[in-house]
Amino acid sequence: MSAKRKRRFTRISASLLRHSKRLLVGATGLLLLLVAILVITTLVGRWQVNHKQNALQPFYNTNGLSSDGPMGQVVRHEPLAVSLPHGTAERVLYRTQKGDGSVTFSSGMVFIPNNNNAGSPRPVVAWAHGTVGMGDQCAPSRIDKPIGNIDWVDEMLARGWVVTATDYAGLGTPGVENYLVGNDEAHDVLNSVRAARDLPAAQAGSTFAVWGHSQGGNSALFSAAQAADYAPELKLAGTVASAPAAELVALFGETGGTIDWVIGPEVLVSWPNAYANLDAKDITTTAGYKSYQKIADSCIAPATLGALVRNSFGQHFFSTNPVDSPDWRAVTQAQGAPVLNPSQPLLVAESLQDKVVLPNTTALYIQRACQAGSNLTSLWLADVGHIQLSSTIAPEVISWINDRFDARPTAPTCNQPLPITPATIPGS
Repeated sequence: MSAKRKRRFTRISASLLRHSKRLLVGATGLLLLLVAILVITTLVGRWQVNHKQNALQPFYNTNGLSSDGPMGQVVRHEPLAVSLPHGTAERVLYRTQKGDGSVTFSSGMVFIPNNNNAGSPRPVVAWAHGTVGMGDQCAPSRIDKPIGNIDWVDEMLARGWVVTATDYAGLGTPGVENYLVGNDEAHDVLNSVRAARDLPAAQAGSTFAVWGHSQGGNSALFSAAQAADYAPELKLAGTVASAPAAELVALFGETGGTIDWVIGPEVLVSWPNAYANLDAKDITTTAGYKSYQKIADSCIAPATLGALVRNSFGQHFFSTNPVDSPDWRAVTQAQGAPVLNPSQPLLVAESLQDKVVLPNTTALYIQRACQAGSNLTSLWLADVGHIQLSSTIAPEVISWINDRFDARPTAPTCNQPLPITPATIPGS
């Protein structure tokens, strides 16, 4: 290379280097700016959430409330600011009961029609929600859009039905939510119907149906199994379980990765609280044990985002499958959903694309229930995700519940082939 060309090349290289440095400084500055915006936005959002939750806290404070009195009795209520063409809503705090018989309190919502299209007293639909996170700020009655995930509620109000929506005791109220502890959640669901009956404006009758999704599907099945003994004054017309966490041994045997980081922390907070012989250290990794309580206290969206990040780095939550531990397996079996008797109409809905409650585990529950003679109708969808399932099937669910309220005969599907091979129980 000639000296002239070498000097020219040197000048060009120096110019490119200076330009690259300016670009690098600019890019670094932009990255820092984006990080700063993200941090500020997060802090502002957290402040707004904390400010709202602090303002709501007096309603949810149970200090000084008497444990004496009927189950389901409303001890506090106030209007809930939601826009519903066919009714109004009340935020409620009511007396309920844990599975061991001890008295506690649950918050929730009661939706009241502005018509008598179903006559009076009105029938009731008890909604049991799915996993939302265990922090008080995650309770459905405390969030900014309390009907965002139950957009079908106004259609029920239009028919003249009262709708209840428990938060579950310990979620939004003091104490620990006994997540996937069937007897406890069933009491909260059944006592929410009693709470509606305790509000004179609701004009709620004794006939009710229960609908639960995911975690709430398990709750709904336990509620139906307990209804006659626990709440004999109520008349259960039918039960809907959509994507129910019904076969927990099979489900724990197959799930992994991201789902473990979302569901696992809540189980580890809840079950040792209800069963003293369980120890979270027995089944978690070091990373899982260090973080499970903080994750459980998050709401579902940030918990899922964090789970995706951890999974992308190859972090595992469980050190061993919970069902491989004798103590944990025993509790997992105990919290699997009960089979309903032939006198109890049941609709089970699931999607073949469900990545949370795996469809083969729902098929296993349907198979088991049908073999036991349950009055079961199944509804299978091909291409709906877990979260979207309940809203997607709402028209069919409402029609099915309407038939139950009208005492029409069911159309069981146990004679039809399952669209997917049922799961197997690991270790059996």
